[in-house]
Amino acid sequence: MSKEEHLAKNIFEHIGGKQNTNKIYNCMTRIRIDIKDFQAVNLSALEEEEGILGIVKDDNTLQIVVGPGISQKVADKMNELSGISHTERVDENLDPHLTSNRSRAEEIANQNKKTYKENNKPSYFKSFTSTIASVFVPLIPAFVGAGIIGGIASVFQNLITAGNLDAATWGSAVTILNIIKNGLFAYLNIYVGINAAKVFGATEGLGGIVAGIIYLTGMTPENPLKNIFTGQPLAPGQGGIIGVLLAVFLLSIVEKQLRKFVPNSLDIIVTPTLSLLTVGLMTIFLIMPIAGWVSAGLVGVVNWVLNVGGAFSGFILGAFFLPLVMFGLHQILTPIHIEMINATGATQLLPVLAMAGAGQVGAALALWLKCRRNGQLVNIIKGSLPVGILGIGEPLIYAVTLPLGRPFITACIGGGIGGAVVGGIGSVGATAIGPSGVALIPLIADGKWMAYVLGLLAAYAGGFAATYFFGVPKEAQHADSFSKNAKITG
Repeated sequence: MSKEEHLAKNIFEHIGGKQNTNKIYNCMTRIRIDIKDFQAVNLSALEEEEGILGIVKDDNTLQIVVGPGISQKVADKMNELSGISHTERVDENLDPHLTSNRSRAEEIANQNKKTYKENNKPSYFKSFTSTIASVFVPLIPAFVGAGIIGGIASVFQNLITAGNLDAATWGSAVTILNIIKNGLFAYLNIYVGINAAKVFGATEGLGGIVAGIIYLTGMTPENPLKNIFTGQPLAPGQGGIIGVLLAVFLLSIVEKQLRKFVPNSLDIIVTPTLSLLTVGLMTIFLIMPIAGWVSAGLVGVVNWVLNVGGAFSGFILGAFFLPLVMFGLHQILTPIHIEMINATGATQLLPVLAMAGAGQVGAALALWLKCRRNGQLVNIIKGSLPVGILGIGEPLIYAVTLPLGRPFITACIGGGIGGAVVGGIGSVGATAIGPSGVALIPLIADGKWMAYVLGLLAAYAGGFAATYFFGVPKEAQHADSFSKNAKITG
């Protein structure tokens, strides 16, 4: 028996058996299991199991940290043992420096995150944001890759326009890069529809078709379909991602209801046909107009706030984003980012919100300097800072600033200062979503990366100054006063 099979069987034993799972999949370092009944899960036995490096319990999902490479193999083996082929791989690395032994920062971050979430009962809104995250997380690598390629194409095009590059020589290169980029963005609705169908429990192929309806393929300008509320012609793509999510959610309901009374012998014919016809008509004549109005309103409001509020709006958004991340509510913004990219080519919201993580970096640097006698805390900061600079904030949140209380608040102030700089400069957008921190620089649109870098530096400096002078608890300055089981405060 291979070690992967041995670990898979032992995990099943400790989680209440194969029958206690709805879904098993994985990310780079973790096996993710949707649990039916957490009462049947023996967390203590799981934590003691050889090969398991950590446990994170999140609402109805159990995340088992086993390390890179092995997470895919164990998830595959568990699905093989359960007889269900539904494994997928989420290309998300929540433990970027994971080795065979957990670092101190990761250990404390996982423990504090677990404690925090166990002490805060999940709400319907948090469940909703978790569902939204499940739809979009698998697409993040695509957003990053296609966004960077599109950014390179824009740089070349700008150089051609300025006369620095020969159009005859470089024009084809720009066309090729844009074709690759549009492999995602031109058909994004369909990818989201398929993922949403997985999450909502609808048939994946039907989810893709319902999402594709929004493109209104086959409609001609000479004979357009009319918006039943305004009488104006419907526009292909109207409603965007928000419309796709609504339509596929409705599809999941219709499918489930039809299967309650359609005979098994007719299900393959009747259910998909009636589902597509019913949801398709509602998508065209109800969802597209309503979602189009909502999408345009959200994008308009965000742009108005950033353009009119300037530095003040940037400060508020940058300062209050970190608490959203802490509560897991930031995922609700993903459809707004995508709609802004669809409407204007870039999201001006993301660079401002990215300042929150930079404020944490500044706060951690201040703690490192002022608490240098506390070797335990300094080692934790050393392990958390590199990924924090790259825009992965969880280690700093749950292992450093949040357990100490005041540094979390001063980190938010630093994020607000960075947001004020970016908002004050204005029109700083990102061509794709995914990374933040330094990793977002290649995705900044229209060559305004220097404005984004100035925001990062301001957030670093603001978080550092606010924490150094006002945010360092006296007890944290003493040697080895920061324990693994530090309680979350403030």
